[in-house]
Amino acid sequence: MKPKTLHPDTPLLFADHRRPTSRRDFIASGLAKGGQALAGLSLFSLFANPNQARAELSADLQALRDSCGIAVQGAGKIPFISFDLAGGANIAGSNVLVGGAGGQQDFLSTAGYNKLGLPGDMVPQVADVDGMAADFVNTDLGLAFHSDSAFLRGILERVSTATAERINGAVIPCRSDNDTGNNPHNPMYAIAAAGADGSLMPLIGSRNTDSGGNSMAAINFIDLSKRPTKVDRPSDVTGLVDVGDLFSLLSQRDAVAVMESIQRISAAKLGRVNTQLTRDDVVKDLVNCGYVKSADLTDRFGNPASLDPLLDPDIVGPGGIFSLAEFDGDSEFRKTASIMKLVVNGYSGAGTVTMGGYDYHTGERGTGELRDLRAGRCMGACLEYAARRNMPLMLYVFSDGSVASNGRIDESENGRGKGEWTGDNSSTGAAFFLVYNPTGRPQLLGSTTEQMARHQQLGFMRADASVDTASAPSANNVNSLVDTVLLNYMALHGEQGQFSAIAPRQGLGSAANLDALTAFEPIV
Repeated sequence: MKPKTLHPDTPLLFADHRRPTSRRDFIASGLAKGGQALAGLSLFSLFANPNQARAELSADLQALRDSCGIAVQGAGKIPFISFDLAGGANIAGSNVLVGGAGGQQDFLSTAGYNKLGLPGDMVPQVADVDGMAADFVNTDLGLAFHSDSAFLRGILERVSTATAERINGAVIPCRSDNDTGNNPHNPMYAIAAAGADGSLMPLIGSRNTDSGGNSMAAINFIDLSKRPTKVDRPSDVTGLVDVGDLFSLLSQRDAVAVMESIQRISAAKLGRVNTQLTRDDVVKDLVNCGYVKSADLTDRFGNPASLDPLLDPDIVGPGGIFSLAEFDGDSEFRKTASIMKLVVNGYSGAGTVTMGGYDYHTGERGTGELRDLRAGRCMGACLEYAARRNMPLMLYVFSDGSVASNGRIDESENGRGKGEWTGDNSSTGAAFFLVYNPTGRPQLLGSTTEQMARHQQLGFMRADASVDTASAPSANNVNSLVDTVLLNYMALHGEQGQFSAIAPRQGLGSAANLDALTAFEPIV
């Protein structure tokens, strides 16, 4: 009897996998989603490195705010969101097309696509027998997807036609180990090293880990002073700023005036004392700037509702990306909304959304399709929210390992006539990124169609749908995969010339190699 399709929230347990024992095991199987944690201001935050944002402080404190290095909201960098699909999701072939050395549409063999879950009558180079399309290739988002990709269907549910026309992307065929926590996939610290920052915190993630996600962070870039703040629900967002009891007694305007007065009194007193510390001036500056930061935060976020995704009409409601019923009924939507609210608006420089239960080789196809569809809806929500805020966005999707099919077909409604996922297979792995540009679709590098195709696929697969490990540094080295993502993030800013300074131990090679591993022209 064929296994039944499982609900996207149902945990996955397999006889050929060991009993879950680690945090990663529980996330990959879908047994853990994450608990709530609130982050607020404390005495130690006075000594943090705050970020700049526009605020209506008094003139004297505005000048002092600038001298304290409280910089522009979002630090002027492109917002960055990554999706960590824990467990080993399918990305190549059935979702994003991956081809040979000529690019995505340098098609693989029929046997290769069969391993990627596509039967012979659904391989991308074959005409659609129902006459609904010329073939099974869809380029609505610039990057080529299989036309029945669950990721694609989910994304297109959430983005407008105008938004889709301003998106492009690239795919990176790459191996990574299955069922292990030793995959340093997460690029958050690398993105922060390139200058991404926020007005409340530099990084956020939906897991309470050093990376902010399920996979480890690339060790070359880890800076625990920027450790991601855990955010996976609206209450985490509204709990980021707490001004105590001031607002139960005063209006926001009066509360700001109180905070400004505290700063002035403190500055006057500090000027008349010696702290007896060796670096007296430095300590005084840190304390003084801490009070300025508190006044600045009170002015901008004194009403926590201003941060609440639920109260943002672009996110929830009749004209929102999610209906109220969807938002209330699905924790993955609430998690995604919380991350995108903070990152797209510049309150954080970058964020990771971890979605568990992607070890979905359940002997049928429907479970994986439903989980991929929900992930696509969450990806599309981020892209559409960026469009509504007129902000660019780089969206990166990765998974620890991958799956393969033995060719047996699932003819059920949710199986959609595709190959059943029957086991882990690290050789079929891939990652991809999408870039939204408010001014128009990002332009691929290259002067010919052939050159542009090679910039849209960084590396390639062999005809049998296994990653060619010699095709790119990222193909068999997860640290180099993070380097590749960082290079492409910097290139969107026209800063690829600074890549080796930001990543002195990079494994991508010479300037010529860097050009070959860069997808797009700058967009800012």
